[in-house]
Amino acid sequence: MTELTPAERSDLRARAHHLNPVVTVAGNGLTPAVLTEIERALQAHELIKVKVQGAEREQREALMQELCAAVDAAPVQHIGSILVVWRARREDEKTAGPAEKKPTRASTAKSAAAFAAAARRAALAKASAESRRSPARAPAPRGRGAARGR
Repeated sequence: MTELTPAERSDLRARAHHLNPVVTVAGNGLTPAVLTEIERALQAHELIKVKVQGAEREQREALMQELCAAVDAAPVQHIGSILVVWRARREDEKTAGPAEKKPTRASTAKSAAAFAAAARRAALAKASAESRRSPARAPAPRGRGAARGR
């Protein structure tokens, strides 16, 4: 289990404030499936919240210690039925071996300015195409003599 300094713990609590729980531990406790899901979530996010249902405070404390020991994580906070857990992202086993070089492709991502310019060009092209269409019927002339056919 990883230990955190009080400053690190405080920073992680602040970062976790807006997070929603990603895993729920219910009556069956820490099953292998729940531990696998917690592993995935920690690998993806590093900092997660776990919701515990149907357990008293002492049971939640014991669950927090058991969970952190099982996934080699650090306990950050236990508030109510929510546990906050942190673990540094681990390197994948795939990248640990010799890496195969793939040919790099040019990036297709556009900046906001390029995206806006492309949208303007598309709007101008659409307006130009609509103006080239011949109207099905010419609009009636307006004015004083329009009603009498002059």
